[in-house]
Parts: sequence; C-alpha cells; structure tokens
Amino acid sequence: MQQGLVEFSWTFVFQIVNTLVIFLLLRHFLFKPTTDFMEKRTRDIEKDIEDAVNMKKNAEELKASYEEKLANIKQERSDMMKEAARKAEERADGIMKEAREEIRKMEERSRLDLEREQSKAIHEFKNQISELAVLAAAEVMKQELDPQSHEKMIQEFIEQMGETQWPH
Repeated sequence: MQQGLVEFSWTFVFQIVNTLVIFLLLRHFLFKPTTDFMEKRTRDIEKDIEDAVNMKKNAEELKASYEEKLANIKQERSDMMKEAARKAEERADGIMKEAREEIRKMEERSRLDLEREQSKAIHEFKNQISELAVLAAAEVMKQELDPQSHEKMIQEFIEQMGETQWPH
C-alpha cells in the first residue's frame, strides 16, 4: 500500500516508536539534567550577583563609616589643637600675670627700701644739724659776741652748711 510520500507500514511505526523512545530517553537522561544544571547554574549566578551587590553595598557602608570616622578624627585633632592652643594661651596669661605681680612686688620693695633710705638720710641729716646747732651754741657760749662777730659767725655757719648737700 502506497499512499504518497510516506508509506504506513510497520517500519514506519517502529521508526515513530523509536523516535519517541529516543526522545523520552534523551529527555530523561539529557534534557532534564541539562535543564536542571542550567537552572542551578542560573540560580548560582544570580546568587553570586546578589552576593556581589550585597558585598558592594557593605563595602560602601564600610567606606562611608571609615570616611565618617576619618572626619571625626580630623575634627577631634582640630579640637585637640584648639584646646592645646587655649591651654597654652591660658598658661602664657598666667605666666604674664605672675610676672606682673612679681614686678609689682619688686617695685613695692624698692619703694619701701627708698622710703627707708630717705628716712634714714633725713634722720642722719637731723642728727648732723643737731650736732652743728650744739657746736654753734657751744661756740656762742664760749665768746661774748658783738653784732659783727655774731654776723660773721652766722655767715661762716651758712657757708659750712652750703658745702654739705641737702637730701631731695
């Protein structure tokens, strides 16, 4: 029986059955494992991509954290420098204040020493004047003075006093 291009015979049926068996065998042993392998590989690649994205995100977070820490460190360093400068300025002010106080004390001691020396000089001067007055009185007592002698003695006394320096 011949009916066109394809002849229906047992050979044709066996060929169709063989093709179906080969298809089922290939499907079971080749296509399914290959498909499973490809799906697993796709899932692994997607997981790797997701892990890479997560790692990149973590790296960016770490970078931001480190940059923030670096900025904080820079700010702390700046604050420490300002604090050190402030303390140094306070210390310098303290030293200047102490120096001014010491100068004031030295001036006060000098003033007191000067006043003592001046008082001592005045006291010595008074003693010298007293001695001179006593000597002059003794001279006057020794002799009878007439007005000319009296005038002469006063002139001599004034000349002697002029030779000594008066304290200022």
